Amino acid sequence: MKMKNEVTYSRRLLKYLMVGLLVLLGLVCLYYGTLLSSGLPSADESFDDGVDPVTGRYVLKKDFDELFDDEEHNPEVLKSIPVCDLRYSELIPCLDRNLIYQTKLKLNLSLMEHYERHCPHQDRRYNCLIPPPIGYKIPIRWPASRDQVWKANIPHTHLAKEKSDQNWMIVDGDKIKFPGGGTHFHDGADKYIMAIAGMLKFPGERLSNGGHIRNVLDVGCGVASFGAYLLPLNIIAMSLAPNDVHENQIQFALERGIPATLGVLGTKRLQYPSRSFELVHCSRCRIDWLQRDGILLLELDRLLRPGGYFVYSSPEAYSHDAENRKIWSSMYDLLRRMCWRVVVRRDQTVIWAKPLSNSCYMKRTPETLPLLCSSHDDPDATWNVIMKACITPYSASMYPF
Repeated sequence: MKMKNEVTYSRRLLKYLMVGLLVLLGLVCLYYGTLLSSGLPSADESFDDGVDPVTGRYVLKKDFDELFDDEEHNPEVLKSIPVCDLRYSELIPCLDRNLIYQTKLKLNLSLMEHYERHCPHQDRRYNCLIPPPIGYKIPIRWPASRDQVWKANIPHTHLAKEKSDQNWMIVDGDKIKFPGGGTHFHDGADKYIMAIAGMLKFPGERLSNGGHIRNVLDVGCGVASFGAYLLPLNIIAMSLAPNDVHENQIQFALERGIPATLGVLGTKRLQYPSRSFELVHCSRCRIDWLQRDGILLLELDRLLRPGGYFVYSSPEAYSHDAENRKIWSSMYDLLRRMCWRVVVRRDQTVIWAKPLSNSCYMKRTPETLPLLCSSHDDPDATWNVIMKACITPYSASMYPF
């Protein structure tokens, strides 16, 4: 009985101690809270310049409007930004051909330098907002935008006339519609994509190949219908084209909601790190792949992942005339020396694959061209980096074989 009373007494004592501790903690919090709140302003008061009541650090109180009003001390702050003249509604500052002509830059047209970035000096820059074209409408939402856009947003119809026999685009009232065709795939990009997957023997003729093909680079993309029809397959295609005589093709791609960028395989590396894509596509892209010791193909080699594919649909791949046969022979020899192999060649398309390892490179004779890039070369450096006519080997740490 005595033992039971002692246990009961101990439990009560512990309970009272816990309650006492909680009350003490509450009183401490209340005390410090009162000290802190005494230094804070009331709801109708404002902070003065000087010391922040919480941090104790010096602060300067200035309303946003005061910053604009204080022109004497802040001359660089504009009260408003002017709108550019309507003739600049399609201005691309660093790809402005008029600027190139006016400044008389000495560019090599054969190397496509005039389609690369050439930004104006500070005194020739336009510090104004680019206006939309007259009649601009809120863009049609995806996925409907894949097939049609407002004509007012891109008021150019010359491509529809020029490519009318290739199903690039059709002007229909106040809209421009895209049947899904291209220079090489008049019957639609969807059928063409399935045909490529069939050539590679991918399950279900789906080019994604169970998620192994995720990122694609489409060189000379036109209005990017190839990339548009890859999106339902969970493949992201970066559609690439220069601001050339078809100056609005990238505009059409972006208005449709398809990832695209202005660019060209010229003298500088494309703005992507090495091994960025599983597949590169070129359909009638009209590129001289043999120029400068194959430097443009070597740029694709840098961009492709191990085992990546190069899908090439062009007359050189299938025509039997003497000129195209000569180009094909030279291209085949170059890619063989680069250790690429032909996976399949059918109808008007050939598909090459990049090697999976460095083993083929190691078996080449030392003087074989193109040479391997120096170990000091950074394959991931891209901003304003000149292309190099060499093969980028795989990192020994990542691919030791």
